[in-house]
Parts: sequence; structure tokens; C-alpha cells
Amino acid sequence: MEKFTYIPKGVCARQIDFEVEDGKLHNVKFTGGCDGNTKAISKLLEGADAAHTVEVLKGNLCGMKGTSCADQLAKGIEEALSK
Repeated sequence: MEKFTYIPKGVCARQIDFEVEDGKLHNVKFTGGCDGNTKAISKLLEGADAAHTVEVLKGNLCGMKGTSCADQLAKGIEEALSK
């Protein structure tokens, strides 16, 4: 299982950690952000297809920020998959 750390921009979360194994997401963990929402995202994505997750979450916005923790996670996953 390969571990990744992504430093999000423009959101309350300061760091997003996750693992990818055989194209599936595991152990998604946000540091900072809206605690209940980020915990729910993490639970919902356990074992989810990483590429599909990018499709679903990319472009999801939080208020007027132009991004969101979910959008930033999608960017982090996309970056990880391109390596």
C-alpha cells in the first residue's frame, strides 16, 4: 500500500493523508477542517475506487472559497495517481 500526503490550498484542512492499493483508497485522514464532515468523507471513501472518487469530488465547492476539502482531496488523489 502506497502512502500519500497532500497539503491542501484554500481550505481549513491543513493536511490530507491517504493510501492507495490496487486503485482503491484506504485510511483517508484530514488534519483540520470540519471534523464531522471530514470524518464522514473518510468513512465513505474506505475501499472506494480512487479514479472514480476524483470524478465525483473534483469541483465540489465550499461557500465562496472556489474549492473545498473534498475538491482538494480529489486533487491530491489525482496527483498521486499520476505518479
